[in-house]
Amino acid sequence: MTTHPLPAATAHRRRWPGLAALLLGEAMNLLDATVVQVAAPAVHADLGGPVSDVQWYGAAYTLPFAVLLITGGRLGDIAGRRRMFVLGVTVFTAASVACALAPAPGLLIAFRAVQGAAAALIIPQTIGLIKAMFSGEETAKALGSIGPVMGLAAVCGPVVGGVLTHADLFGSSWRSAFLVNVPVAAVVLALARNLPENRAPHRPPLDWPGTILAALGTGLLVYPLIGGNLRELPLQGWLLMTAGLLVLAVFARQQSRTPRPLLEPSLFTHRGFPAALVTSTAFFAVTNGLTVVVVLQLQLDAKRGVLTSGLSLLPWSAGLALASWWAGSRLVRRYGRRVMPYGLGVLLAGLLAAVVAYRTTTEPGHFPVALLPALALIGLGAGLFTPAFFTLALRPLRPHEVGSAAGLLNAVQQLGATLGVAVLGSVYLSGSGAHAPQATCWVAAALLTVAWVASGRVGTGEGG
Repeated sequence: MTTHPLPAATAHRRRWPGLAALLLGEAMNLLDATVVQVAAPAVHADLGGPVSDVQWYGAAYTLPFAVLLITGGRLGDIAGRRRMFVLGVTVFTAASVACALAPAPGLLIAFRAVQGAAAALIIPQTIGLIKAMFSGEETAKALGSIGPVMGLAAVCGPVVGGVLTHADLFGSSWRSAFLVNVPVAAVVLALARNLPENRAPHRPPLDWPGTILAALGTGLLVYPLIGGNLRELPLQGWLLMTAGLLVLAVFARQQSRTPRPLLEPSLFTHRGFPAALVTSTAFFAVTNGLTVVVVLQLQLDAKRGVLTSGLSLLPWSAGLALASWWAGSRLVRRYGRRVMPYGLGVLLAGLLAAVVAYRTTTEPGHFPVALLPALALIGLGAGLFTPAFFTLALRPLRPHEVGSAAGLLNAVQQLGATLGVAVLGSVYLSGSGAHAPQATCWVAAALLTVAWVASGRVGTGEGG
């Protein structure tokens, strides 16, 4: 790993402001993705166009974000992680202003795609830069701070979107939901001066055939799922997903044969890294899919507004923030890999408590009060799991593998989130009455079992 050194005292002072820049950058991207979920109906009412555009206001961001994450990680290896982070934030800010000024739905969708591509430059750099700035026990503490920040951003996004759109500041309506990125990005860029420049020790060339195959395969796989219902997915959607899997199989074969692969082949000699990919996919499918279902149930069945449903997720966010800080600063250091199954066990207990809460609240229009402590348990479990997982998943890796690993972990996280929304959302929407959210929790528990089994190998050494 190549890092431009600073005097020890200066480097020590700059670590925490640098970490704040990384966390704010991640939060800004997640906040933007969730803010638009609430603002989209107002956008459609203002700009017009077909109703399907409402789905694309979110999908146009998600799709390029997912398919370019691996490439973004490799670009950090080649050109420098700090440089790519700053470039991504700059382009993201310019695209946010363009979104706010967009006069037509087609232009807004195009600018959202630019935002997603810029986010793919920002996110993969975080883990590599944290590992460059911190060492030893402080690495786990720094990684542990990702969970609470992302949890708060995920929960605050819908609330912020609803408040800003409703406030109609200076007649801006939904446009303020994009303009809010500008002051946040200004703070990120100011703090980014504290980041060290960091890249792989030997600059690997960018594998363009691999980049195209990875983007095409992931795009074909994810595209039919965005805004879709698996139960009602047409034949064309299944064919596209099958084609995506075939293209990804070609990509895997191409990577094993090319002398300049996009993914470091040595990643897969670590028997724990493929397990980390499976664990990440299943875990984030549960957490992201369940969040959407909770909000849908509160709005459709309990007849609560957007603000109430957003605030109802605060116990989840608080539990995640507390447990993630505790695990990152103390538990991972003391108990190591044992923290992961404990976290998943607490999360499972929260799912079972949610089943009981939904079973005891069967009348339409009634708010499931017992759901709030269940969500707190789910947050605690997720918070215990996350810092332990990311610390152990990256621990066996060598410096030149970090960029590819970070990009791939983020890509499967995004894929898992999309799959979770599609699968759990489909289970909920195809169900009836109080049984629908209960069925969703049971499916989530099955996915969590997959994560638990795979997590047993995360962080293990090289070889088969």
